[in-house]
Amino acid sequence: MILTPADPGLEELCDRLDALSDGLARNGAWPLEQLRLCGEYGVFSWFLSRASGGLGWSAEAIVRGYLALSSACLTTAFVLTQRSGACRRIEATGNLGVKSRLLPGLLSGRSFATLGISHLTTSRRHLAQPAMRAEEIRGGFLLNGYSPWVTGADHADTVVAGATLPDGRDLIFALPTRTPGVTVPPPACLTALTASHTGPVNCEHVEVGREEVLAGPAMNLMQGKSGAATGGYETSALALGLAGRAIQFSEEEAVHRPALSSPVNALREEWMDLRDGLISAAAGNYGLTGTQVRARANSLVLRATHAALAVAKGTGYAGGHPAGRWCREALFFLVWS
Repeated sequence: MILTPADPGLEELCDRLDALSDGLARNGAWPLEQLRLCGEYGVFSWFLSRASGGLGWSAEAIVRGYLALSSACLTTAFVLTQRSGACRRIEATGNLGVKSRLLPGLLSGRSFATLGISHLTTSRRHLAQPAMRAEEIRGGFLLNGYSPWVTGADHADTVVAGATLPDGRDLIFALPTRTPGVTVPPPACLTALTASHTGPVNCEHVEVGREEVLAGPAMNLMQGKSGAATGGYETSALALGLAGRAIQFSEEEAVHRPALSSPVNALREEWMDLRDGLISAAAGNYGLTGTQVRARANSLVLRATHAALAVAKGTGYAGGHPAGRWCREALFFLVWS
């Protein structure tokens, strides 16, 4: 099935994901069925070019897709950001061998790849030594250390990971998780999104050949144009998707409680204005910067989810009600960089 951002099939997929979301939050199980559905509906093809076998969706179309998916199931949408980020870095490499070996399975859904590069950003540059260290050896690199925040590591076939050499240069590589010396501890129990199975990947004397290198070694690799740079509007799209779902709940309650109409309408108007600004920015039009969108989306998702909890009252505070889950999930945007 091939979807477009306005395709009724996308709404159908989101309905199915929404129906599964409460159970996912309760048991913390890996979203295997949700990812299978995403593969069935062609979501994995959104993020890669037609030359690589994908659909080549524009940044604007991808933002629209993430708005829909995150309103249905934030965990699934978050996992997809890490999967798609890994796929795009593999596609961007000049290493044709690793690209031709990994992309077909990722497009079909037969394999799963994820990101392990957060420690290459400024968030861990203050440490006395890099979290993941690389040493040049004959034929490749020797790795020691860990990637601290890897989503779905215990289900990944490949981690697109990063390491730092003694001279400060970074490299990005495709790390098969079955490589000797790679271990994956049990994932962390999080305030929310525990089903994303996010946790560390440890490397002890792990040898990675040059044939697995995607980018680098180079200084300031994360700010380069090699496909290793971070950024974009996906985080804001996920925040707005969750905010929209919480506002929808409040709107449904306001039908029977007219006193809620004015504040809920104000939240909806703010949401629509910010959604339009996000889509415009993703399309390359001047207006809000990524930083401005991010700040406003984070503020709105916190206020919208807390409003939904206030509307639900005590029932929302009871275990199993989605309003409480939405509030916990909204906290994620305070720490996701």
